[in-house]
Order: sequence, then C-alpha cells, then structure tokens
Amino acid sequence: MSTTDTTSTRSLVLENRAPGRGRTRRARVRSDLGVPLRKKPWTSERLAPYLMVLPVIAILAVFRLYPLLLGVNYSFTGDRELNGQFIGLDNYFTLLGDARFQASARNVLVVLLFVPIQVFVAGILATFVFLKVPGHRFYRSVYFLPVVLSPIIIGAIFNILLAANGPINGALGAVNIPSIDFLGLPGTALPSVLVVHIWATFGMAFTIFLAGFATLDAELLDAAKIDGANLWQQIVHVIIPSLSQTIQFVFVTTTIGMLTGLFGLLYTMTAGGPGAASYLPEFLIWKLNGEARPALASAASVFLLLIVLVIGLIQIRVLRRATKEA
Repeated sequence: MSTTDTTSTRSLVLENRAPGRGRTRRARVRSDLGVPLRKKPWTSERLAPYLMVLPVIAILAVFRLYPLLLGVNYSFTGDRELNGQFIGLDNYFTLLGDARFQASARNVLVVLLFVPIQVFVAGILATFVFLKVPGHRFYRSVYFLPVVLSPIIIGAIFNILLAANGPINGALGAVNIPSIDFLGLPGTALPSVLVVHIWATFGMAFTIFLAGFATLDAELLDAAKIDGANLWQQIVHVIIPSLSQTIQFVFVTTTIGMLTGLFGLLYTMTAGGPGAASYLPEFLIWKLNGEARPALASAASVFLLLIVLVIGLIQIRVLRRATKEA
C-alpha cells in the first residue's frame, strides 16, 4: 500500500471517529441502502417538552382556534329573518358593496404607510440607548410609560390637545400658522389617530429591539469601529443584518397591532368620522355587531384575518430578503 493510500485511509478513519461524525455517516449509509432506521423510544425525557406546551396549545385551541372556526362558519349564515340559515357568500358580496367597508379597506393602506414610521422610531431610539447616549437609563424607563396607559385615557387627553381650540392650535396661532381641525377633517382624522397610536405603543417595539440588542455580538461593532466605520455604516452593515429576525418580528407585530389595536383610540377620538374617513375593519366589525348584523360582522372579521395574514407573509418575505442584502 502506498503512502498516499495509507494517509487517505487514516484520514477517513479519523473523520469517522470525530464526535458525532461516525453516527451520522452510518445513519446516512443505512438510509441510502433502504434499511429502516430504528426510532427512539418515547421516554419521559422525550415526552417532557410536549407535555409542557400541551396546556398552552389546549388553551389556544379552546379560546382562539375554536371561536375562529365558529366565526368563519357563522359568516356563511344570514342575519335577522335569515338568522342561522346558510346563504353562502352573500355576506361577503354585501361587504364589497358597502361604502364603509370600502373606506376601511382604503384606510388599511394608510395604516401600512405608518408602520415603517413606528418601527423606525422604536429602532433608532433603541439604538441610541444601546450605544449609551447621555441619559440612556432615564430614556429606557420613560419610553415605555405610555404603553401602560389605557387607550381611552390617551384618546381623551389628545381629544383636548388636538381640539380646534386646543393647546396645539393655540401654539400654532402664536406663530401665525392657521389652526387645523385635526380630528374633524377627512384628510387629517386618521393620520392624527395613527400618530397618537405610535406615541402610545412604540415602547413595546422599543423593548423588543433592546432585547435583540442583548444578543448582538459586540465584537462585530468593535471591529467595525476599528475599521473606521461611522455610525450609519455600523447600523447598515452590522446592526441591521444582525437583528434581521428581530426587525421582521417587530414589523409583523406592529402591523397586527395597528390593524387590530386601534379601536379604543378610534372610538374615543373620532368615532370613525368624519363620515367613514377613519373607519378601519375592526371598527366596522363593532358597528355591524351593534346594528344586530353579527353574521355580516363575522364576514368582516374573516376579511380582517385574511388581510393580516397576507400582509404578514409579504412583510416576512420582503424583509428577509432586504436584511440579507444589507
């Protein structure tokens, strides 16, 4: 046997003896030969993780999945004199011709324009706190305070601040800027509510970003600083790629929060008005249910679920590609 063959054989033996290599190689060979692999027995250690998550899965199934399926089934039935009777897709066609539903669908696009604003505000403030700007401990506490306030209280406060004769218009008048009826004009009502919502809830996204920063490899930032990277280059080439999964999570949860968590502010600040200018699907669902049309409200709920699912999946796919390219 030549020296080359001896060396190759020794390398193969050592490779097979490496930790975990031999078992994997043997399993692969047996699988290629069509020999069925022996399954591991269901020991208590293997069952323990499933038993731990079983209560949570049961609670979700009973209080989330089952009502969801009931709502989908109810959306195919009639209201009032047709209560409980199967009517197929009539509720969905009725919604498509409803002016309030059309307005709420258009307003969903407006909401999506404000999602990046909230994510950017939360992300940039979390970055400054992570970099320990002066007073970062104080800011860490203050930024989260609005999250614990009730939307009704926040809406009542900003009703006063944004009123036509309120303090904000008074300040604008002091510098010769015409007053604006923020909550009474179709073009400003919903954006005003969304700005208030961003102020009230960005603290949650801020906290998630801080948790993501805790997993960031500090050596990468130090290496970037040594190479002469400025703050913007560090954010684009180090922080964003490292926090790609956190950014995806914040985008999706922020979108869901804006589409399903604005009812309190809408009810308090605009009541969906003027007209239907600030209607959103969740507010329309409440209005339809109050009009004794629960089956139609269920159809609107299904539409809202589909909107959230489609937008969430699109966001994950786009953000995954964008953060990889960054």
